Amino acid sequence: LWPWLLASSGLSALVQLVTLPFFPDSPSYLLIQKGNEEACRKAIKKLWGEGDHQAEIDDIMKEKGAMASTKTLRVLEVIKERSLRWQLYILMTVMTTLQLCGINAVEFEEYLIPYVSLGVGLCECLSSILCSTLIDRFGRKVLLWGGYLLMCSVLALLTMTLSLQHRFFWMHYFSVILIFLFVVFYGIGP
Repeated sequence: LWPWLLASSGLSALVQLVTLPFFPDSPSYLLIQKGNEEACRKAIKKLWGEGDHQAEIDDIMKEKGAMASTKTLRVLEVIKERSLRWQLYILMTVMTTLQLCGINAVEFEEYLIPYVSLGVGLCECLSSILCSTLIDRFGRKVLLWGGYLLMCSVLALLTMTLSLQHRFFWMHYFSVILIFLFVVFYGIGP
């Protein structure tokens, strides 16, 4: 059963591979990158139907103008640029905390316990659905802070359950539930 379950993920890739040539190119790609306004109009009509879509084309043209006036920086120029310093610090902090938050340990441990990998996969799907709905309502900052706070709380509880697992037989199940919660909070937050 497991080989069929693992092979089923290739089915969606096959469907994408077969249907992708029938999808239109992005109108902004056609206008900004290719410079083909007629193909852009055709793509817009294919995506949104007949009608006057001049406002959308004007927006894409404004974006093209803004991109033309923006200078592309090299890595060392980004590091030296004082106006980008805080953004760089925040980015490095988020990336460092992502590496040190414990998700790698959870990913490693999931293969040692039967059926936990299936539960972790379901939790990842759930968290991506939740995140896509919550990010518009609360914003990224709240989700980042809340995700890290909840992950820290779950890890503290997980430490307690692991130290008490030899006293109570049900602590193993509670630990697995905490691992699932950790994965959900990781997916929603960071």
